[in-house]
Amino acid sequence: MKIVQIVTLISPDAAYGGPVRVAVNQARELMRRGHDVTIIAGTRGYDTKPTEIDGVPVHLFNVSRWIPHTGFAGLTSWRLWLHLLRHVKDFDLVHVHMARDLVTLPSAAVALLMRVPLALQCHGMIDTTSNLLARPLDALLTRLILRRAGVVFYLTPREEADLTAVARSPLRLEALVNGVPESDPPVDNFRPALEVLYLARLQERKRPQFFVEAARTLLLEGHKSTFALVGPDEGAAQSLTKEIQKSRGHITWEGAIASDETTTRLGRASVYVLPSVNEPFPMSVLEAMSVGLPVIVTQSCGLAPAVNAADAGIVVDHSQEALTNAVRALITDEARRETMGRNALALTLKQFSMEAVGISLETHYANLLKQEIFTTSNAQVATG
Repeated sequence: MKIVQIVTLISPDAAYGGPVRVAVNQARELMRRGHDVTIIAGTRGYDTKPTEIDGVPVHLFNVSRWIPHTGFAGLTSWRLWLHLLRHVKDFDLVHVHMARDLVTLPSAAVALLMRVPLALQCHGMIDTTSNLLARPLDALLTRLILRRAGVVFYLTPREEADLTAVARSPLRLEALVNGVPESDPPVDNFRPALEVLYLARLQERKRPQFFVEAARTLLLEGHKSTFALVGPDEGAAQSLTKEIQKSRGHITWEGAIASDETTTRLGRASVYVLPSVNEPFPMSVLEAMSVGLPVIVTQSCGLAPAVNAADAGIVVDHSQEALTNAVRALITDEARRETMGRNALALTLKQFSMEAVGISLETHYANLLKQEIFTTSNAQVATG
């Protein structure tokens, strides 16, 4: 099959996070299985735009902001739209990693307009919301696209319910987990120093302030560990700077790193912490477990049930006290860290392998193409 995957933004600071990693991982696995895959995306920040990422061909188009103060949602690229209009029929299938934005929604609309089979994957980004801008956008585009897509992938039961609620109609829904490549070779559990790591955007919903407060408390208690934050600033860094400076190097913020550096950076840590609330299915947690790290996540994280069942880390409620206690428990118990790290690695190999994701995608894509052929044949008979 010749497949194009579309994602909102690819940038050197990996600002768009998980959906990009998902798209690249899927594309690499599909290519390994013999398919022709290209990723098309908006971009900013490169001096010279790359033509491939992790071996996957990419075609990137500079974005501009059409709607101020709207984060990624207000970014768009008319050149990307034109390119799709001209070339979308070159592909057997379009897979859009869709959010409420002006890159992926119009791209999905182009696929429907040109009658190319369309698969959607929304990563929890299309949910029921009180945002006033979402209402006209849903009425104009989102609802129509969801209803007409050949298949809509969902991560969790909550996302399944949200998508149905937004569409106000039954959809062609299929479950699809995120996968993570196997470490090559697997990283062992020895780390040269005891480090607790937060690797995510510095954004209010991710709650980096909870990580810093836990670090401050534990350092005051005299625990011998370092605490590192890695990721681009999305408004939360300024409020954390004073506490980071007071730590005298025991708490650091390293800024953003490229997405292909993530696994290497995780491999230098001892514990991974993501204090986010309502995180659908975070790739950073999967990547941390894939290198043998025990993880600490909140109970509203989509991966919390799997982490709990496998004893691959600690699941906490949303309180500061619970997070701090969990970090303390792991930095003071080396045997527990190592056991949970081994369990985490085993969990990713068993339940979240890219091979399993690739097989699932092939199956759903094949069904979608058969469905499209059947629909076209019926239409020809009806008009013949």
